[in-house]
Amino acid sequence: MLKILIADDSDHVRRALRTCLELNPDWEVCGEACDGRAAIDAVRKSAPDLVLLDYAMPMMNGLEAAREIKGIAPQSTLFLFTMYASDPLKKIAEEVGVRAVISKDVGGVGALVKAIEEMISQCPTQ
Repeated sequence: MLKILIADDSDHVRRALRTCLELNPDWEVCGEACDGRAAIDAVRKSAPDLVLLDYAMPMMNGLEAAREIKGIAPQSTLFLFTMYASDPLKKIAEEVGVRAVISKDVGGVGALVKAIEEMISQCPTQ
């Protein structure tokens, strides 16, 4: 069972992602967070396999949270799911340990699901 934590400041986005991700019976959304600081706390409590981080969140953005999460849960894979996807952001994200930056644009959820499936295929122990 792949345990996924969703961190996004939009309730709507969190609910929609949970609904889509939990269509896969092998995936479980183990928690949600509305900002970067809450994401770090949730990682400590739930030890997710995958953390989906929005970039633009209050209290602490997704990159700052990713930096801290990598320190406390290096086994967790981090994805940035954001409206601000760009090559410069991807470069910075990679430097802090984010595996993929996925745009929330049209088709974003499909791209996210595909990225998760690719991650699992590369790490069959998940």
